Amino acid sequence: MTMPFVATVRARQKTITLGGDSAARMLVRVEVPERWDVVRVAAPPSESVLAVKVAALQVLDPRADQRDYVMKLRGYEVLDEGLSLAMAGVTENAIFLLTRRRRRPVR
Repeated sequence: MTMPFVATVRARQKTITLGGDSAARMLVRVEVPERWDVVRVAAPPSESVLAVKVAALQVLDPRADQRDYVMKLRGYEVLDEGLSLAMAGVTENAIFLLTRRRRRPVR
């Protein structure tokens, strides 16, 4: 899979792959601003937003509870994470922001 330059900027080397072997996949970026980290996820358009969220959290913060995080697309929270990527309006090379549901106090 050839990916554009912007998909490689500040991202980890390994791409997370979801779905079966024969499925056509789209590439999305998942960014966690609290950790200053980015992963690429290759998933079929039929994969749920929740599956992408869980896979990204397993790599970026394995101890985190996925219920404490929200997925944002184009600045808006994806309220139904059970939707497929296609139904949520995700396109090739889209960027998800995976951020905490509530702000944490700074000490």
